[in-house]
Amino acid sequence: MRGRLIALEGIDGCGKSTQARTLAERIGAVSTFEPGATPLGASLRTLLLDRHAARVSTRSEALLMAADRAQHVAEVIVPALESGQWVVTDRYSASTLAYQGFGRGLDREALEALVEWATAGLRPDLTVLFDLPVAVAASRRGGDEDRMEAEGEAFLQRVADGYLTLAAESADPWLVVDATGTVDVIAETIWNAVEMLTGPNASDGER
Repeated sequence: MRGRLIALEGIDGCGKSTQARTLAERIGAVSTFEPGATPLGASLRTLLLDRHAARVSTRSEALLMAADRAQHVAEVIVPALESGQWVVTDRYSASTLAYQGFGRGLDREALEALVEWATAGLRPDLTVLFDLPVAVAASRRGGDEDRMEAEGEAFLQRVADGYLTLAAESADPWLVVDATGTVDVIAETIWNAVEMLTGPNASDGER
């Protein structure tokens, strides 16, 4: 039986990385992330996010993200799903539409085609969006900012608003979570959604 793919999305500082690890551990899933989960992806992540690396144009950024995702799907996600394992990924295809589409202003239709090609049409069984005010997310991050985080509040607000638009328009299952809640409350909200989507098998280990 094919495994399930659950993607956690949101701006940096929203708490999705912590929840991705928690959920993966709870259901015994493969825990992964984008960009950078493969050896090729690690190199691409440096090019994409290191503020001191060479300048990356907006179109190049989208293509590098697509290359990372194509490798991620081929090397990590598909093999796990085909073996019957579940996969929880910290970021997936919606990130490209939110960041490079709504954030950078690239054509959404073109990006959707690029995402479809890079993923070979593989869509999440559930996408969980962590909705958090940009200012709150910034206060949580602290430390050095990567290239995306350093784009400023206006950019990140476009990304955050874009995510909400994607959730509202999508025909695929999305869960929008109030990320101002406590870690435990958010974890339980996500868990309830996973059980509603997949039935009792999520909790009894029969994947």
